[in-house]
Amino acid sequence: MAGEITRQHVNFRFFRVLPEWRRLTEAEKEKGRKEFAEVVKRYQSKMIILSYSLVGLRAEADFMLWRISERLEDFNEMSSALLKTALGKYITIPYSYLAVTKRSMYVDKHQHEGAESSRTHVVPGNSKYLFVYPFIKQRQWYLLPKEERQKAMDVHIAMGHKYPSIKINTTYSFGIDDQEFVVAFEGDSATDFVDLVMDLRETQASKYTVRDTPAFTCIKKPIEQVLGDIG
Repeated sequence: MAGEITRQHVNFRFFRVLPEWRRLTEAEKEKGRKEFAEVVKRYQSKMIILSYSLVGLRAEADFMLWRISERLEDFNEMSSALLKTALGKYITIPYSYLAVTKRSMYVDKHQHEGAESSRTHVVPGNSKYLFVYPFIKQRQWYLLPKEERQKAMDVHIAMGHKYPSIKINTTYSFGIDDQEFVVAFEGDSATDFVDLVMDLRETQASKYTVRDTPAFTCIKKPIEQVLGDIG
């Protein structure tokens, strides 16, 4: 329909490779990597897919696919195809987060070009790193008057603007997954992100956070390099 706002489904799917994979012959591993990469490339014509390595950064996850699509079924169909590859027999899924895009109710006073919270579409950049951050807020937060929440978020948003090197992508999971939000921070400096999170801890809004773990640091790479990292 003309004028209809299309929102996106967003998935952060983490993969762990079983130890048995590394005991295969190089020919067997190459076959598995090739089949897996071919599926990723095939589905890139249907949705946005970015690949990240976590080797050496997180004990229980080796790589991650950030997938963005207007169709929820795309995630299901692609995941099924990946499991049918030679590599698919040797992977587990320790984490997978599902969310959707939505315009934030707190951004009317903070409009500027490219403001992330006013977008209904995620537009990934070219940053080296992605920091994935699922979290849940206390129920008391939602019972506060709108004016009180807005005041707290004004400070929270202003703090984020102090770090222009970090791009924020906020997505919403209410009712479709265990967390309430998944925030993906893009940047070229892990130290900038640490400083941002430390500053955000001192804001009023942060005291209403129930849980904000696990947190993931991911290195952006082409899928061939990501699969090469797993050995």
